[in-house]
This record gives sequence, C-alpha cells and structure tokens, in this order.
Amino acid sequence: MEKPVVAIVGRPNVGKSNLFNRLLQKRIAIVEDVPGVTRDRLYGQANWCGREFILIDTGGIVKSDPDAIQSQVLLQAKIAIEEAEVILFVVDGREGLQPGDEDIAQLLRHTQKPVLVAVNKIDNLEMESHVWEFYTLGLFPIIPVSAIHGHNTGDLLDDLVSLLPPLGDGKVDGEEGFVGVAVVGKPNVGKSSLVNFLLGQERVIVSPDPGTTRDAIDTYLKRGETGYLLIDTAGLRRPARVALPTERYSVFRALRAVERSDITLLLIDATSGITEQDKRIGGYIHEAGRGLILVINKWDLMAQDHHTRLEYEKEVRHQLSFLSYAPLVFISAHTGRGVQGLFTLINSVARNQRLTIPTRDLNRLIIEAVDLRPPSTHKGRQAKIFYATQTSTNPPVFLLFVNDPKLIHFSYLRYLENRLRAGYDFSGTPLRLRLKKST
Repeated sequence: MEKPVVAIVGRPNVGKSNLFNRLLQKRIAIVEDVPGVTRDRLYGQANWCGREFILIDTGGIVKSDPDAIQSQVLLQAKIAIEEAEVILFVVDGREGLQPGDEDIAQLLRHTQKPVLVAVNKIDNLEMESHVWEFYTLGLFPIIPVSAIHGHNTGDLLDDLVSLLPPLGDGKVDGEEGFVGVAVVGKPNVGKSSLVNFLLGQERVIVSPDPGTTRDAIDTYLKRGETGYLLIDTAGLRRPARVALPTERYSVFRALRAVERSDITLLLIDATSGITEQDKRIGGYIHEAGRGLILVINKWDLMAQDHHTRLEYEKEVRHQLSFLSYAPLVFISAHTGRGVQGLFTLINSVARNQRLTIPTRDLNRLIIEAVDLRPPSTHKGRQAKIFYATQTSTNPPVFLLFVNDPKLIHFSYLRYLENRLRAGYDFSGTPLRLRLKKST
C-alpha cells in the first residue's frame, strides 16, 4: 500500500529538522542553529499507533526580496503542497509571529490540503501563552510543541494521523492482478531505455541529459498469462547535486513508486560502480520490504572477460552486503543484452515474496537451527524459542515466541534468517523476523 506523505514546511531555523528527527525517533536530519542547513529534502518512514506515513523534511522557505516571492516561496510551497497529503507548518514560538510565517500561511490557506500548525520551542507551560498570536494565521489545529524536549509531540502525532486520508489498497485503477515493477536508480543510468526495451516501443522519452523523467510513469504490459505494471521513475540524484525544487520532489515520487511496487529493479551504472546514492536507494527498498533485483546496466561499455565480471560482482556484493539476498544481473538496455531474462527473474522473485512455509516445517527448521547453534546466554539467562509461525507474505514475516526478546541478539536473528534462506528459496525478498514474549 502506498504510504501518505506529510511535508514539514516553514521558515529557516524554526526547528523543522529537530521536529523531523523527534517524530521519527532517529537522528537523520542535520541540525544546526544556522538558517538554511537543510537544503535538500530528507525523508523517513514514520509510524504512529500503527499508521504508517512518509515524513519529508524540507529546506527553509525564504522571502529574500519582493521579486523573489514567486520563485522561492511560492514554488517550494506549491511543490510541497502538491506532493503531500498533509502539511505540517512549523513556526517559532520563541520568536513569535513573523512576516515570513504570514507569507507561507497565505499560500497554505488557498490549498485543499489539511494543514497542522506546530508552534515549536514551547519548552514549558509558561511559554504556551505565546501561542495565541498564531491563531491570526487562520490555520488550524495549532499545537504547541518542543522538538528538543518532546513536549506535546504525542498530541501532535495524534492530530496529524487523524488528518491522513483513509486507508486504501494503494493501487491505481486497473492495477489489481498485475506485478508492480518499479525501475529506480540515479539519473542517467538507463531507466527509461530499459523500460522502452521491455515494452518494445518508445513509451518513455529517452535523453542522455540527466533528469529527463521528472515523474513516475505507469505502463501496463502482458506477457503470456502474467501482467506487469512498469513504473519508470525520475532519477534519484545525490542530495548535493539536486538543484531544482521540481527535481527534489521527483525523488519522493520515485520513493512512492517503490512503495507501490511489488518488485524493484535497482539500476546501477557499470561505468560508475557502486555509489553512496545506490546504497541509500537500496536501503530504502529494503526498509520498504519490496522484492529487489540488482541490475548492472551499460555492461556493454566495460572491457569484458570472465575475470572482470567475477571481480565486479564481488565488489558489488561487498559494497551492498546488506542486500546479499538480491539477485544480480548484467545487462545493456541499449543493445538489449540480458534484458529479456529479467521477466523470468521478476516472476521468480514475485513467487518468493509470496512463499509460505507450513507451520510444522517452519518449527522443525527453527528447532534444528537452535540445536545446531543455541542462543548465547546473557547475565546467566538462556534465551529460549518456544514456537514460530509465519504471519504474512510480501515480504515474508515470521513471528518467534520467546521467553525474553531482550535475550535474542540481532546477530542470532541474522543466523536464523540464513537458515531460512538455506532451506527455502527467498532470493530477491527481504525477510522479517519478529520477537514476542511468550505468555
């Protein structure tokens, strides 16, 4: 299911990044007391009371001069409004109402999107009297919070979740029954060329200029008895290289395409090797629980021999060790070499995503794994696994009932995952192992 998006907007230095980190319970955004530190969009997957959504931290909206209001404030705010289901408007309760707040509020008042105002830096009850002046903005609800101390952030999340659209199936019209395949990667790695070759027609504009594709494009395709929804996406560029606001938000369209997909093809430019952005994209796909195939494109441009391919694969596996379960293929979207075999691999990964292990067989495997290598003891206490069951698929999720979840180290869960993969074909799909205290 596609997760709704919440965009955090506001002037520079009002505490947007601090609030972003607080709501995610992670330190993702760089936080400094200097306006304009967050120049690029940062995203994170948030969960409150079982409701999941994507949270976006944005750069500060600045009215630098009267002539720049259209190009800076208006453009960025409109893009944020367009991409998000809910806008979280952050203001500075310590500074009080500022002209820049009114500029942003004026733009937000004209949208049909729900807006929640967070009056930040309200660190104690005495400061809550500073909140009243923000009611003149005409945007409600208004919640006083302290991103640093966590004051009222639970109430903020309660109100935020209540504004999200109702839960749906996350599918576009006609998508039911198709295998959703998102094609993602950095700009100019050949995503559109690959989609065109798979379709056998020039469905997507192809250009050597990075960033030609600015939005996700859906195309349906049927091969034999299987239907596919191919989603070509805008390139995910390294944050420092993202210049235009429209390109910044194309990143999040691509991330949402991953959310909508069953299988993701992560295209990697063979001539560039593995980059930090490739790792970030792969990490997001893994976190989203989507099936994954690593596609090394432009292999025709490499000096090829058997030794080169083995060394290249070894380096990819080293750099992307956390994606060791993902199959790796070498292709040329330009010549078509290796492309047709992708459909067979996609079908295989889709089956593995839906694979269910009978409870009896699962418990037999877990018992054998524990007998072979028992969990380590902690302060004289021995971890015990009483029972296991598979609770869902796509991706496969396994619930382990134990005497104390704190006694099971993450390395032992990795060992159990490896045993599961050795017993069953889960190539291309992440696995989730959850722990629950047995009562």
